[in-house]
Amino acid sequence: MTDRLRLMCVHAHPDDESSKGAATMARYVDAGHEVLVVSCTGGERGDVLNPRLQADAHIRRDLTRVRREEMARARDILGVEHTWLGFVDSGLPEGDPLPPLPDGCFALTPVPVAAEALVREIRRFRPHVVTTYDENGGYPHPDHIRCHDVTLAAVDAAGDPEAFPGAGEPWQPLKLYYNQTFSKARIAAFHEALTALGEESPYAEWLESWTRPDRTVTTRVECADWFERRDAALLAHATQVDPDGTWFRVPREVQARVWPTEDFEAALSYVPIAEGEDDLFAGLPDDVAEADALATSGGLTAVLDTRTERQA
Repeated sequence: MTDRLRLMCVHAHPDDESSKGAATMARYVDAGHEVLVVSCTGGERGDVLNPRLQADAHIRRDLTRVRREEMARARDILGVEHTWLGFVDSGLPEGDPLPPLPDGCFALTPVPVAAEALVREIRRFRPHVVTTYDENGGYPHPDHIRCHDVTLAAVDAAGDPEAFPGAGEPWQPLKLYYNQTFSKARIAAFHEALTALGEESPYAEWLESWTRPDRTVTTRVECADWFERRDAALLAHATQVDPDGTWFRVPREVQARVWPTEDFEAALSYVPIAEGEDDLFAGLPDDVAEADALATSGGLTAVLDTRTERQA
């Protein structure tokens, strides 16, 4: 094992890693840390969202392979490591009433079954910090919600020697965060910036109909210098992103000025979370060997656990 701090980012589908925390990952890679993206599913049931590619016969014939190729390009752009957890995309049910989820999909996989697969990755990679989605999934896609449930179960089990004893040596991640980059405050800041420039904003209707609850942001990571890498990684998922769409309407220099951070919510931590935290590794021992020893010591007591508050 190396002498670098390690970050694991758990996502539901390929492309999620590039729209949630990608600039932060690139910043940490460039700082010499190890970053692993875990994709729970292959995105097999995703739609082709780029109008330019919707008639492409090659894509329609083998979307699974195309999305794997896109993920490989995004991985290389960000400089991260990547692994597939191997579960099957559930698709996004639409209609009223909603149709049943397909048999064998990730959202119907029992949490302990999927958690064991993630525990194996945690114990292999030995992350000090893990990121994923909140209990609402960031948005209510069934795979995002199941990703949350599975990640929490795996983070709890990974350090327990009695849990999944055949899945590797126990390792307790020291911090767990939820991605909270997509917020009303951020969208409002972009809307106001575009309006001040005399440009038409695509966000007015979003803000008028906004129903997502506000979340607590504990940690803001400065990463504007990596926005270009973030955007390049997102565009690598060509089937999933319209390059002329809403996400690219705000010039990067405006984003860097009005919202230069990616934001996170600390959900579980075995080290103190300082007010105004600006680093996902904050509070960890400066010596990586000491951080490793803490993660393998057993019997840790959480100093922050907002999961319990929300489940109560």
